[in-house]
Amino acid sequence: MAAESQSQKKSYCIVGDVYRGVMIVPKELDLSPTKDLMHHQINLQLKFPDVGRAFTNFTRTREVGEFLSGALAGAMTKAVLAPLETIRTRMVVGVGSKNIGTSFIQVIEQQGWKGLWAGNTINMLRIIPTQAIELATFECVKRAMNSAQEKWINTGNPKLQIGNASMSFSLSWLSPVAVAGAAAGVAGTLACHPLEVLKDRLTVNPEVYPSLCIAVHKIYKEGGIGGLYAGLGPTIIGMLPYSTCYYFMYETMKKSYCQAQKKKSLSRAEMLLIGAFSGLTASTISYPLEVARKRLMVGALHGKCPPHMVAALSEVIRDEGLLGLYRGWGASCLKVMPSSGITWMFYEAWKDILLADRRHVLQ
Repeated sequence: MAAESQSQKKSYCIVGDVYRGVMIVPKELDLSPTKDLMHHQINLQLKFPDVGRAFTNFTRTREVGEFLSGALAGAMTKAVLAPLETIRTRMVVGVGSKNIGTSFIQVIEQQGWKGLWAGNTINMLRIIPTQAIELATFECVKRAMNSAQEKWINTGNPKLQIGNASMSFSLSWLSPVAVAGAAAGVAGTLACHPLEVLKDRLTVNPEVYPSLCIAVHKIYKEGGIGGLYAGLGPTIIGMLPYSTCYYFMYETMKKSYCQAQKKKSLSRAEMLLIGAFSGLTASTISYPLEVARKRLMVGALHGKCPPHMVAALSEVIRDEGLLGLYRGWGASCLKVMPSSGITWMFYEAWKDILLADRRHVLQ
């Protein structure tokens, strides 16, 4: 009985409160720190997101890599070829000499060596987003078209049933490369046309538009927002055949050459040559529309602006004959051929760098 009574005994402890009072509680309910709890450590760590890793993963996605590759390729190309762009623009709109060499001399005499890079700042600001948007759009639309064609071949073309009549839609007759090329040209034009207008004004008439800020202010004051989109319709009309032919020729020649040589990819020199030839072909086909487009965009500077593209073409033929439609074509080829060749070479090179770890997936 004594043992049983001892086992039933409870132990108590004394706990002080904040008012220095004393309270007796069972030892099992003692909340005061024990030796074991004193040695127990509670670690609270705040984990911040790894911004660097997230950015790296973002830039290594296919679409972003193609966008950045286009931007870098366009910037590097324009930095090298700015003088030829200046001469080409002057000859197309009829400013100065009709001879390439003489035109170079005139620019240097009137404005110094810096005159060859007149408008190059706005040109760089224009080409970086334009080239990035164009090439990224081209790649994206091309993949989407190829995927849609394969899907429709496997599942059957969609059909439209109207009463007893049935109509089947097919994409097999469309070239994914041609559609992607046209989409690339339209997307780039819509996004960056105001920069093209500013570049032409700074190049053709630097006395009236000595700086970018003054050019923006004057154009907006004279025509509002619409002034920055002057010639948009003719630009898109002229861009469609050029852009479609340009991308179609490059992709077709690249694929045919690789098949003939039994190669999986082109060397840098081969990219340069094929890109240059695709630019030459596209420029030759669409050059009359380019002449008319430039006339419409800068016609106001000379006090005469044709009402539309057909009128501009008629005016050129009437004043200069059919050869007038190709005025400045030589300078344009000297600019377009190296520009397109170098652009494709840099573009493919930057894709190899930025998408190196995804190469096996892309193939």
